[in-house]
Amino acid sequence: MFDTAELGQKVSKADFKERELELREALLKLQYRCLELSGFPVIIDLAGVDGAGKGTTVDLLNKWMDPRWIRAIGYQEPTAEESARPRYWRYWRDLPPKGRIGLYLSGRYSPALLGRVYGQLDDAEFDDRLSEIIRFENTLADDGALILKFWMHLSRESQKERLEALSADPLLSYQVKEKDWRNHENYDEFIAAAEKIITRTNRSAARWNIVEGVDANYRHLAVGEVIRSELERHLARFESAPADAGFADPRETNGSRDETPHSLTIFDNLDMSKTLPKGKNGRKLKKLQARLGELGRKAREQGQSTVLVFEGPDAAGKGGAIRRTVWSLDARAYRIYQFAAPTDVERQHHYLWRFWKKLPRAGNVSVFDRSWYGRVLVERLEGFATEAEWRRAYNEINDFESQIVGRGIILLKFWLHITKDEQLKRFNQRAESTYKHWKLTDEDWRNRELWEAYEQAAHDMVQFTSTGEAPWILVEGNNKHYARQKVIQSVCDALEARVG
Repeated sequence: MFDTAELGQKVSKADFKERELELREALLKLQYRCLELSGFPVIIDLAGVDGAGKGTTVDLLNKWMDPRWIRAIGYQEPTAEESARPRYWRYWRDLPPKGRIGLYLSGRYSPALLGRVYGQLDDAEFDDRLSEIIRFENTLADDGALILKFWMHLSRESQKERLEALSADPLLSYQVKEKDWRNHENYDEFIAAAEKIITRTNRSAARWNIVEGVDANYRHLAVGEVIRSELERHLARFESAPADAGFADPRETNGSRDETPHSLTIFDNLDMSKTLPKGKNGRKLKKLQARLGELGRKAREQGQSTVLVFEGPDAAGKGGAIRRTVWSLDARAYRIYQFAAPTDVERQHHYLWRFWKKLPRAGNVSVFDRSWYGRVLVERLEGFATEAEWRRAYNEINDFESQIVGRGIILLKFWLHITKDEQLKRFNQRAESTYKHWKLTDEDWRNRELWEAYEQAAHDMVQFTSTGEAPWILVEGNNKHYARQKVIQSVCDALEARVG
């Protein structure tokens, strides 16, 4: 695979200067056009053998383009904060917004490569890591991101010469570490693992470019020219896309979702008459809250994190259930996040980005009042997401949750359900209340007109995202006391199984 990158290709200084001027001007224009449109992020990964010039290439790209709109990140071993989250938390955190460029060294490929070379990952585990990378890249590419990947290559002999030259230079010797020589000793293993990586992850939406790294002039021009051609292609495709390829205007849906015929859903099988005997609910609730408080303290001591997701129709009691649940927990150990329409900053990222950023650190609890399921509920029904976007979101969400659970975090998803008649009753009570009337908006009444369509969308959501590792907990919510106790009981049971 790498024979084509061991040909000894070179570019003279004169030729480099001439081509550099043209390339630099083109890249700068393309960068500003990307920034002006702010239609997609540019993600550039530089991987390869030690000494092949990845760092100097990053420095030159910052020189050629406007560094104010570029962020370069070189990853080290995960910090304690990063280790407490799923593996891809830090990569999601560091994604550039639309219109910006991210340059990444030792990124998502490095742990898989090193783990395979040094025997920390067997064949099956290595394949799983590569599949994880492919899913991540597909998720970003489906959202429009331009992903460029470069493998900077040196032959074994060339790498040895480069490391020796750097070590002999007093000004550059700091760049060569003991691990670089250790990696050189395992050169053949690195190349074998790299071939597997490139073969598995070389996809049309995230292609690899193998660049010979011996001559700096050739290397820099090769990388820059690929970036230029790919930016031109991606911009042309973006600018020629039909106007309705992105988010639709909800005012242009013509109420078509309102006319969706009602069919039997999973919610029709719920016993909405469930209640609690009078006089007992208060005592039982206090016992459950006391139990939850003790389990919460154990979880924090043991570093056990928890994510609680609350979804359901308007006025279903999500806020009340959340308040009763967190009352027993140490206020320093939990955060409640209430999500509405994304902000301007959030719109410049993939829709999952704002949720990745809120995952809890070790021993803490993140409570999501509305969540990533907005993509397959309100965004689907209101036309804020195209059909292709909300349909592929089921798999994106399942992968996201699989990574949460795979990190050892407890994930509980609650759908609090009420009947349409009960919702009307609560709406009227809110309208008459002196301290709750603000909770009732025109939007609530408009959503109520789409009750059947929302119920069908929620049915599809449960059908496609209630998995063995992250099942939905359906809560019969017509009786608030019953619903609150079922939620707290479920949280207690999950913590008991893990830390009790």
